[in-house]
Amino acid sequence: MAFKDILKNLPEVEGPTEKKLSFNIKLKWTLIILGAYFIMSNISLYGLEKNALERFEYLAIIMGTNFGSIISLGIGPIVMASIILQLLVGSKIIEIDTSTAEGKRFFQGLQKLLVLFFIVFEALVYVLMRGLEAIPGFTTIVIFQLILGGLAILFMDEVSTKWGFGSGVSLFIAAGVGWRLVTASFGFLGPQGNFQASGAVIAFIISLMRGDSQGTMLSLAAILATVILFLVVVWAQSLKIEIPLSYDRLRGYSLKWPLQFFYASVIPVILTAALIANLQLFGGLLQNWLGHPTIFANVVNGRPVSGFLYWVSSTNIVERIIQGSWEWRLLGQTIGHVIFFMFFAALFSVFWVKTSGMDASSQAENIIKSGLQIPGFRKDKRILESILSRYIMPLTIMGGIAIGLLAALADVLGALVAGTALLLGIMITFQFYQNIAEQHAVDMNPAMKKMMGV
Repeated sequence: MAFKDILKNLPEVEGPTEKKLSFNIKLKWTLIILGAYFIMSNISLYGLEKNALERFEYLAIIMGTNFGSIISLGIGPIVMASIILQLLVGSKIIEIDTSTAEGKRFFQGLQKLLVLFFIVFEALVYVLMRGLEAIPGFTTIVIFQLILGGLAILFMDEVSTKWGFGSGVSLFIAAGVGWRLVTASFGFLGPQGNFQASGAVIAFIISLMRGDSQGTMLSLAAILATVILFLVVVWAQSLKIEIPLSYDRLRGYSLKWPLQFFYASVIPVILTAALIANLQLFGGLLQNWLGHPTIFANVVNGRPVSGFLYWVSSTNIVERIIQGSWEWRLLGQTIGHVIFFMFFAALFSVFWVKTSGMDASSQAENIIKSGLQIPGFRKDKRILESILSRYIMPLTIMGGIAIGLLAALADVLGALVAGTALLLGIMITFQFYQNIAEQHAVDMNPAMKKMMGV
């Protein structure tokens, strides 16, 4: 009982008292959190001597951070806590009935406690394993700053979830991807502030002017991969199954309950990408700490070149083919990367649906409470649940496998931003657009407000 009391009394952001927040309030808080994120990502750690993590640019995108800043931990603690708790609950090692209000509160409290643990743990690991090496005498100060930054990200995520348009985790990833996409497309400054065609669009134009065929092909391949990925993701987002529903008290009025093909949304890819990102990060930290490669990985310039992590990571095979540096072992690496992403994306899809109230039982209960039913069937939760079960779990698994495959293929095609990160950015931005459009439609239509009970 005492442990449950601790979970209930953990600090949290108080939610709104209104049943439905207005568009302007959500927009205001989303912009405030976004502005705070960009400001904090540019505040360097005081007392930092060496930033050995700056070479992990790809991991920084996935973890929604900027290594060397006060928010160097990024969303890592939040995602790691979510992954571990979902695995424990999904495998029944910990029994939590998330279908009840009490069970959901216990699950959320346990997850926050895990996040707090990982904030402290990762702050210690980053500094003590010399990923972020402090000036002698400043070790405690650097660790303290990292913990403060981790807490800031945790509560900013809560503010965004309760007062904004969606998850702060998603917002931070989308912000990082958007910033790096603009830089990767149109960047023209080098490290010393001199002109350098670092952006693919600028590099493409200059390569054409110089008659550099290889440079032109490399830039064009990155641009085309990005455009194709964008179109495929937007198309896939439109795939859905619609369940016809009608109001039991309003005859003649019906609507359709959409079940998206990517039923678990972008969450499985975030968890899978964050898992492999954390494995690579800790593999590099372990090697840096021991002073030699391990069976886990041999990391060179932020990328594993051997060990287990090499066979589940990705390489830009399009670039290798254009440059004439193709190796057949890259095929084995690509297959390992694809299998890893497909398996874990499907696994996390199932766990997420079962622990977030998106399973057939919870959805049937929501439909019944809304006064809806499927035409031609008796209004009974068990009947509705059996009908939804035909679609929800197959969509969960197939959608997870498909999004895992798409993310893995995006990684090896060499888009402007690392494939998985770009995929996440596109899907998250599309979801934010849908949420904003829906909220705006509700605010502008008084009849819709009344129907939704706002």
